[in-house]
Amino acid sequence: MTSLSAAPKTSGETALISLLYVARGLRGFGDGFAIIILPAYMTILGYDAAAVGIVATASLLGTALLTLTVGWIAPRHDLRALLLFGAGLMVLTGLAFPNVEHFALIALVAFIGTVNPSGGDLGVLVPLEHAVLARGATDDKRTRVFARYSLIGALSTAAGSLAASLPDFLVSAGSTELGAFRLMFYAYAALGVVSAVLYRRVPHARGEEQSRHAPLGPSRRTVYKLAALFGVDAFAGGFVAQSLLVLWLFQRFDLSLSAAALFFFWSSTLSAFSYPVAAWIAKRVGLVNTMVFTHIPSSVFLILAAFSPNLYVALALLLLRSALSQMDVPTRTSYVMAVVTPAERPAAASVTAVPRSLASAISPAISGVLLTTAFSGLPLVVCGTLKIAYDLALLYSFRHIKPPEESS
Repeated sequence: MTSLSAAPKTSGETALISLLYVARGLRGFGDGFAIIILPAYMTILGYDAAAVGIVATASLLGTALLTLTVGWIAPRHDLRALLLFGAGLMVLTGLAFPNVEHFALIALVAFIGTVNPSGGDLGVLVPLEHAVLARGATDDKRTRVFARYSLIGALSTAAGSLAASLPDFLVSAGSTELGAFRLMFYAYAALGVVSAVLYRRVPHARGEEQSRHAPLGPSRRTVYKLAALFGVDAFAGGFVAQSLLVLWLFQRFDLSLSAAALFFFWSSTLSAFSYPVAAWIAKRVGLVNTMVFTHIPSSVFLILAAFSPNLYVALALLLLRSALSQMDVPTRTSYVMAVVTPAERPAAASVTAVPRSLASAISPAISGVLLTTAFSGLPLVVCGTLKIAYDLALLYSFRHIKPPEESS
């Protein structure tokens, strides 16, 4: 069986990294329109903000549990098989959503499926792809590899956000709103099929090498500490999960679906181009400093957006936030992969991702209720405040723990 670790670090690994970039792009495109379509679909079915929040919670909770399971078995199983399993789950998600209307069934599909209402770097396939990418990147190139991975994902999500306006065109062409939304979910399933075709070209991981190591060993304490802090960040982010931010804009400013699609296109585009900038900054000031000192201003912009007097001020502040808020994504991933041993990487990626999913699963339901209060911008204020606290705690705890490229 061909081993990822045994393959020469030449053109073969470059091709593998490129393949994963394409797969990430396809998934990002699907998430881009699905996270806008889902709350709109539920609104058409007659559900309120609290119901949307509960579904978002169910989705993130299911993602967390599945990601934890995959992360613990990944060191002892073929990574390609697990990637194919994730793609198959994406297909089933796209096929199931158009055929359920009862709230309990929608929540069940969200719990089992792959639609990510946060619009972030969560999901069962993420730690698997991270582990494969880390195998093919040297220390000096690792952050750039993950920055490109995040860049492609964000640009694809931006394009997917534009695609969320397609139901408006389909309705004007004679389709019903429900029919248009259901067609988009089927398109999401089709993207899962193409992803599966790509994952079939991933080489098998060598089970013999993996089985000699415990999922987490010498880096256990560092990983658990990072996981706890990332959980705080994700709990805060759950208050403005993208599906809920869409709903806030719908309700607070009566934003149309097409206008929301255009806004989230530019929001995702700004986030995308911040990734290579983050890699450039990290080479000069370090990974942890980059995470913290780009994140705090973005949280300030989010808090200010909650008090915006009109739509244009709110959108401007949210776009400024988007230009900074995701710079910690490639740097965070690179940092986790750098401070653990190679054998621990799949488990470390999972263990740091799962608390993020679990923590972010709690807050959307709370946020959905807060959206119904007199001050609907309260979730934005809570999110920004908690994120600033997380940044300060991260800086205090990890400013002296350097990745190899910074230690030298």
